[in-house]
Amino acid sequence: MGGWAIAVHGGAGVDPNLPLERQEEAKQLLTRCLNLGISSLRSNVPAIDVVELVVRELETDPLFNSGRGSALTEKGTVEMEASIMDGPKRRCGAVSGLTTVKNPISLARLVMDKSPHSYIAFSGAEEFARQQGVEVVDNEYFVTPDNVGMLKLAKEANTILFDYRIPHSGYETCGSGVESPLQMNGLPISVYAPETVGCVVVDREGRCAAATSTGGLMNKMTGRIGDSPLIGAGTYACELCGVSCTGEGEAIIRGTLAREVAAVMEYKNLKLHDAVDFVIKHRLDEGKAGLIAVSNTGEVACGFNCNGMFRACATEDGFMEVAIWE
Repeated sequence: MGGWAIAVHGGAGVDPNLPLERQEEAKQLLTRCLNLGISSLRSNVPAIDVVELVVRELETDPLFNSGRGSALTEKGTVEMEASIMDGPKRRCGAVSGLTTVKNPISLARLVMDKSPHSYIAFSGAEEFARQQGVEVVDNEYFVTPDNVGMLKLAKEANTILFDYRIPHSGYETCGSGVESPLQMNGLPISVYAPETVGCVVVDREGRCAAATSTGGLMNKMTGRIGDSPLIGAGTYACELCGVSCTGEGEAIIRGTLAREVAAVMEYKNLKLHDAVDFVIKHRLDEGKAGLIAVSNTGEVACGFNCNGMFRACATEDGFMEVAIWE
């Protein structure tokens, strides 16, 4: 085995005009979460526990779009989703439509460990959370003033907004889609800058794991489910690798993006970096997305086809990177 490796992301499709102070805040949060994972791996904590720990930290901080600070639905509420997968036996758990669960990733872990199912959603997931005794809060806990402002902008523009951290002032200069509108599922959108959080880890035993969590799209229809809770789309882990995706959920779903990385490694005998490059170039069609991945030999890789991706990664041999742009 090649030692442990870890990667963390805070979303792909970063606005090119994002203020420098916001960029620095993002890098600081990514660094803190990366160091949390590194410390655990040095203490021989299993990969599946590390990805849950790191994503919980990301969910608790309102900076990115997961847990507290999640994007708002068209009704001004929060509906969160998450998934987690343990590579060695391909065990997994996923949840959607959460409105009161403080840490969705931990409920996904409980679905994997404590239920006979792989995926529980909406009222059933909320009931399961209470049966398991997880921490719940009022929906207002997840709503931030920034998100309320961004929902207002989205409604005024009659569109879906992805980046809830675009500053309210100077909005006309923000968003790559303002000058060149993109499409989602064949329909136009005005601003493209999605943010989801995720973590992938391989430990010293060569065990891979992946976890992804999100609040979804700003001004999304209630009941909308994206790629993040879908095993094989937004999250996947097996004996070979662990993958977490971020970006245009509908494109990620169509391309079964996370599973494709493992598939081309297995069937085309590609190394991790080559597999990630192949999938980003050939499986997204016109969609915009990114992903992070680790292999069972201690490799770490990331790829994206948009402006940037909030990311941080490290390996046991001393490599470390925290970056946003290419």
